[in-house]
Amino acid sequence: MLGGAGVLLAVAAAPAQAAEVSYRTECIPPPISGLPPVEGTTKVEITAPAEAKVGDEVTVTWKFVQAASKNPDVLDLDKDTVKPTGTLKAAGAQTADITMEGPRSNPAIPKNSEMKLSDMTGRLKLTAAGEVTLTPDAYNINVNKPISTDTKCSPKETVQPAATIKVSDGGGSGGTTGGLPTVVPTLPTGVPTGLPTGLPTGPPTGSSSPSPTGSETGGDGGGSGGAGGGSGGQTDFTGKEVQVPYACKTPIGDKNATSPVQINARKDGGSFDLTVRFKKSVMDSPADIPKDSVKPSMEVVVGGADKGTVHVEGPTNESDIKSGDPIEIPDLTGTYKPGASGRSTLSPGVLTIKALGTTTTCTPTKSEVSLTLDTSQQPGGTSGGSSTSGGTSGGTSGGTSGGLAQTGADDRGALKALGLVAGTAILLGGAVFTFLPRRAR
Repeated sequence: MLGGAGVLLAVAAAPAQAAEVSYRTECIPPPISGLPPVEGTTKVEITAPAEAKVGDEVTVTWKFVQAASKNPDVLDLDKDTVKPTGTLKAAGAQTADITMEGPRSNPAIPKNSEMKLSDMTGRLKLTAAGEVTLTPDAYNINVNKPISTDTKCSPKETVQPAATIKVSDGGGSGGTTGGLPTVVPTLPTGVPTGLPTGLPTGPPTGSSSPSPTGSETGGDGGGSGGAGGGSGGQTDFTGKEVQVPYACKTPIGDKNATSPVQINARKDGGSFDLTVRFKKSVMDSPADIPKDSVKPSMEVVVGGADKGTVHVEGPTNESDIKSGDPIEIPDLTGTYKPGASGRSTLSPGVLTIKALGTTTTCTPTKSEVSLTLDTSQQPGGTSGGSSTSGGTSGGTSGGTSGGLAQTGADDRGALKALGLVAGTAILLGGAVFTFLPRRAR
């Protein structure tokens, strides 16, 4: 080991040389981030022996003087969460792609600040006499929290060699090139850039809290919704599907989203078991999401004769979700105990999604009544506050962690939200799912 250079050489190798090269680079953020490609300048210092012999195996070091892109203005990166990998090209007397890899070792990196990447090393066994040039090529930046994401950077111009090894004929028997395995770890890598793709960036508009009005008629845009509840012995009540415009507070900023939602009820004595369904939607996962890491909940708004909220929630994902695999939004369930007699309305309210330590809260900007019920006042019922029967509670998300890493609205108005972020990201790592239309169930 030569002091200061960090390069392992055979006994006969000459002292190390260090040279710097810079090149224009394009970096592609992970799809989960929704960020466009970024162009910048990469500055690299390559350290390698100045001279060596055929048969020597030398270690080469790649030092990032400057990465092409900063940590985006999305998430602060924790200490020891960033790992670089890349390729160094050998040419001249010998041609090879040298796999370079650095440790997951970095200081905390605030958002919108320079990336701090560890030095990468790789090994090359020399097989031919002559001059061997070493030129930096593409590299990846992996962030493993809150989810594993990958930012891929590649040269946008011809890169000049950063170092040259003069190889003499040492009588070696030759051999294969490269000393390290050539397979780069396959975990998604990249700078977490918050999370979801194609998300609108405009600030949410409209009121911040839903207040159903005109409960008998469904208010401004909801109609009366499905109706029933008190007569004729009916026990099952189907609400109408309503388009709910949401203003969402996410780990990556304010987003707008619209989702079709339906509230159904089943009468149980004087109470009602509620089921909230996100219709015509599936989720596409942009990253691997572990089991039991995403959990949605909602505060259903009660209006008309009754007033208050009813907490409903869905189960966490029961199995691991692979990147690109679709997953349906689970039904949200809870119990409504009426606090007043008369015709009471039920409207989708604040949606909360927790995932991998991140929380996204979406508030309807317009009240949309999905279901109207004939209710009879029950002791300890909802009126004037929150339902606490049936294990539900109003105004709080409750439940275990899980969540939404990103939201947004596409041209078809589907809700792009439930996700990770995964994390860094992002949401991954936060978490992040994309809702897409599907057949109604």
